[in-house]
Amino acid sequence: MKPSELSRVIEAVGKDRGIKKEIIISALEQAVLMAAQKKYGPTAILEAHYNNDSGEIDLFQFKKVVESEPEMLDEAEEIELTEARKLDPEAVVGDELGIKVEGAGFGRIDAQTAKQVIFQKVRDAEREIVFNEYVHRKGEIITGIARRIERGNLVIDLGKTDALLPRTEIIPSEQFKPGDRVQAYLSDVTLTSRGPQLYLTRTSPKYLMKLFEVEVPEIREGIVEIKLCAREPGARSKIAVTSKDRDVDPVGACVGMKGIRVQNVIQELKGEKIDIIPWSDNPVMFVRSALAPAEISSVRMDERNRTMEIMVEDDQLSLAIGRKGQNVRLAAQLTGWRLDIISKTKLQKRTSEAIFNLQHIEGVTETIAQGIYQAGYLNVRQVAEAAIESLQKIPGYDSLDTATSLKERAAGVVEKAGDMLSVGAPHDDGKGSFTAQPVPVKDARALAEERLREMMRQAGTPSQNVGDKKEKTE
Repeated sequence: MKPSELSRVIEAVGKDRGIKKEIIISALEQAVLMAAQKKYGPTAILEAHYNNDSGEIDLFQFKKVVESEPEMLDEAEEIELTEARKLDPEAVVGDELGIKVEGAGFGRIDAQTAKQVIFQKVRDAEREIVFNEYVHRKGEIITGIARRIERGNLVIDLGKTDALLPRTEIIPSEQFKPGDRVQAYLSDVTLTSRGPQLYLTRTSPKYLMKLFEVEVPEIREGIVEIKLCAREPGARSKIAVTSKDRDVDPVGACVGMKGIRVQNVIQELKGEKIDIIPWSDNPVMFVRSALAPAEISSVRMDERNRTMEIMVEDDQLSLAIGRKGQNVRLAAQLTGWRLDIISKTKLQKRTSEAIFNLQHIEGVTETIAQGIYQAGYLNVRQVAEAAIESLQKIPGYDSLDTATSLKERAAGVVEKAGDMLSVGAPHDDGKGSFTAQPVPVKDARALAEERLREMMRQAGTPSQNVGDKKEKTE
């Protein structure tokens, strides 16, 4: 290969593949060095350098200057002083003299080795370029073309590289086939031995938030902020928004004129229902908004356990709970509080039962029992097992002596009556109450998938792969 031709190849490869010239030169130097090392042996000291003037790779072999008889000379590592001074008049015994190897004459095997080294270097450089390009796009929405399904996971062609959309990150009601345009959220970028690996998701709450950022200029400009998001992919989502400008309604900005903005997001998410609620730093007000459209009658808050007991009118109970508990479950996930939804009728019944139960403690009248109940105690056993410091928060029992006396009297009743005076904590018995606890996003998605599988089992439908049609849940 002519020197000028090698230079042109370096320039062409660098331009076509976007690789720096220095990386290609380094690959060539390493390739020549490896081929020479095989030819001259592992003990030979060799160096390869690109000559900018001639445009070729120069190979140098370093030998030690010695005084020796010709038959005792190791030609691979040593050079006789007389010969050395022909190359360098100032050479002395013990010097390391670099001698340029002219016409190395590599064989077919050596050339193949050099070719593999060059290809590997170029491939590694390309992988690093792709990784550096996409690692900075982590957290963005990207679009590609579906190519194939591998082990249930969808492979998306992004042009320069492929991305993986795992089966668990596809909305249950979706199906894709090769050639379909796919839009998703870039959740992670890792560098593996096989090159950069990009992971996408369409089920993450972050994808929903990013879609609103694209659709709503006020969010992009920082005027409106999405504080929190809870989502059951393909079914329903709730987002809490706030505004930094009093003149801008955050909910109205996200909904858009005639609902055009939120409808664009719903369309991208295949009909997923979206509740947009105003965020509040007041937990009670925030929970009231999160449970909309149900009307809340009263809320009793336990800050220590982050629990709220929410009473609704009987006709509002099903609305507050939602289909299969979806509304209250999302509200609990959004607010981070455990929510106990109870109907007015059941609450009244439970209140009367608790007050009656607490009156079994000696000296506790109906009025006092109401105060103990309001402090969060439902039966005699709970009072007997409570800490003295907690009982001191009950009106009228703020002193150590009165709180201790109440605890001892309750313990005496429990010792005589046992569990006969215990009333269970509220739970979902299908007759006027429901409890929902905040769960991590992944757990929420797992619950959604489990509900889908249960519906399919009830319908007598076998489990399907990612690309198959699935029944859509609300």
